[in-house]
Amino acid sequence: MNPTAELQAALDAAAAAAQIARSLYRRNLEVRLKADKSPVTEADLRCELAIRTILEARFPHYGFYGEETGSRNRDAENLWLVDPIDGTKAFVREYPFFSTQIALMRAGRIVLGVSSAPVYGDLAYAESGRGAYLNGDRLQVSEVDTIEAASLSAGNLKSLALGTRWPAFGAIVARVNRIRGYGDFLHYHLLAGGKIDAVVESDVNILDIAASVAIVAEAGGRFTNLEGHEVGLQTTSVLATNGRLHDGLCAALGPAT
Repeated sequence: MNPTAELQAALDAAAAAAQIARSLYRRNLEVRLKADKSPVTEADLRCELAIRTILEARFPHYGFYGEETGSRNRDAENLWLVDPIDGTKAFVREYPFFSTQIALMRAGRIVLGVSSAPVYGDLAYAESGRGAYLNGDRLQVSEVDTIEAASLSAGNLKSLALGTRWPAFGAIVARVNRIRGYGDFLHYHLLAGGKIDAVVESDVNILDIAASVAIVAEAGGRFTNLEGHEVGLQTTSVLATNGRLHDGLCAALGPAT
């Protein structure tokens, strides 16, 4: 796929962040806690500044919403969504399940996503109507069409366990063929590539998942919150599937009460 100027900017920004992340990985960086008790390091800040510099230079009239440096013109029709290191805890504890997430939301709809895991070795990207790719290869979701045959990955289960859906989720776990917790970028890359069939996740924010929305959708899948509603800036949960399983899993999870 020949990238558009927007996708090329996101890919270039992700590459700049990857170079910084690799240079600081396993360097015993100082870790600070933000107000919400989540960790932040020099790598988070430097990666986001590098990303922001590239995106704002090429598209100065677009809005920007970043995990570390905040937002500018957040009500713009075109809004970049950036998590410079999604998985800072993994970065700090020196295992490779962290990534840079860059997405573009246009008029409330996510139209582009780049998910770069520089140490793990994955680079996934997608653009609306142009397909999804992982390391240059086209991605396609699976054709599994029953819960009993499905491989399911789950993330951030603590908040799900504290809610009313926990018994329903347990019943789904008892039905599926295989249950794992790949987490973060990885289970979305696996879903888009047809390696697993569904993802359930709680306690997320839009910056964690926006790029994956584009990637999963362009690979033929479906990505909503646990209520089955389309993803927006306020989304805090995920049901992502190959599409064939979506309605059945959504019904099995039931409403939050």
